[in-house]
Amino acid sequence: DKNVAWKVTLPGPAGASPVVWGENIFVTSVDGEDLVLFCIGTNGKQKWRRVVGKGNKNARGDEGNFASPSPTTDGKHVWSMMGNGDISCFDMDGKEVWKIHLPDRYGKFKIAFGMSSSPIHHDGRLYIQLIHGDGKAETQEAMVVALNAVTGEEVWKRDRVTGASNENEHSYASPILYNYDGETFLLSHGADYTIAHRLNDGSEIFRLEGLNPRKGGTKDYHPTLRFVSSPGVAPGLIIVPTAKNYPTFAIRTDGKGSIAASSKSVLWQYSKTPDVPTPVIQNGLVYLCMANGNLHCLDAKTGEEIYEKLTNRIRHRSSPVLADGKIYLTGRDGKVTVVKTGKKFEVLAVNEIGDDTSASPAFSNGTIYIRSFGALWAIRGK
Repeated sequence: DKNVAWKVTLPGPAGASPVVWGENIFVTSVDGEDLVLFCIGTNGKQKWRRVVGKGNKNARGDEGNFASPSPTTDGKHVWSMMGNGDISCFDMDGKEVWKIHLPDRYGKFKIAFGMSSSPIHHDGRLYIQLIHGDGKAETQEAMVVALNAVTGEEVWKRDRVTGASNENEHSYASPILYNYDGETFLLSHGADYTIAHRLNDGSEIFRLEGLNPRKGGTKDYHPTLRFVSSPGVAPGLIIVPTAKNYPTFAIRTDGKGSIAASSKSVLWQYSKTPDVPTPVIQNGLVYLCMANGNLHCLDAKTGEEIYEKLTNRIRHRSSPVLADGKIYLTGRDGKVTVVKTGKKFEVLAVNEIGDDTSASPAFSNGTIYIRSFGALWAIRGK
């Protein structure tokens, strides 16, 4: 009830983060059986609503649904993908440019809780990772694809063969673009590996192995080490999370071919990992928000733990977001913990929305946009 500029009620829950461009906010939702994309003005007024797909499936009770992938925009078009594989392109006025059903083109999705991976837009292309399968190593169906963003036509498709099996064939992470100092490539994450792809044809630059090591043989292979958290990137550095109680890796960006955990390209390993939230990197520090709300701060060069502190002790599905020298940690209960960046842990504020939240907040022009299960909130000072 303080500094709430407006609140727009939405028809159903979603884990997709809001995306802001100029005076337009794009946010997805379920509305009965409809999977919908809304365009809402920064004044809180709805501009348009479009149905992207039909049919919804809830995942693990209250953990998610088919409106989990976040939309993306370049200011001319907006693209929205849903967990059933429906993906649409609209112009900024809501006119449909193209629409496809990805399983029709690339095969039926075989993933336990829906394809929650968000597409990435860069330089006129959409990059999508489809990492899934039936649990049989000999029938892996994982791939990474690039689409022409304006037409929806395929630019390239690259099969993603890793040897993963069981639940590990299912990845809920999103691809990440590395784009610093003239070096640009795509990272796909899941099925036991993080792989760097060239943007022109999807070919591999390197792959980090050892994320789910077989150690003494097949009997030591973890059968349910599916990845949800995406890698974090900074100039010359990639932070690779795994899942559950496995490590977090820090690697250089100049590797080639297969990179083992003992390789010189691996700077360090940290014994813990965020299971769902994606890492944040700034000013030589790595911040890991664990699924239980604990915040870990590490030295980016050495991996040395600077602190581990308790915040809101509840499930954290939202990723931490850095804004204005602060890190915002959003708990599943809608409580947002604001922590000052730096080596000294300091909680600046704790604010309660009072509604379940699994989406990551968006920040634009001094406004915080929070997508709770029931509404889109705009928080701003006078």
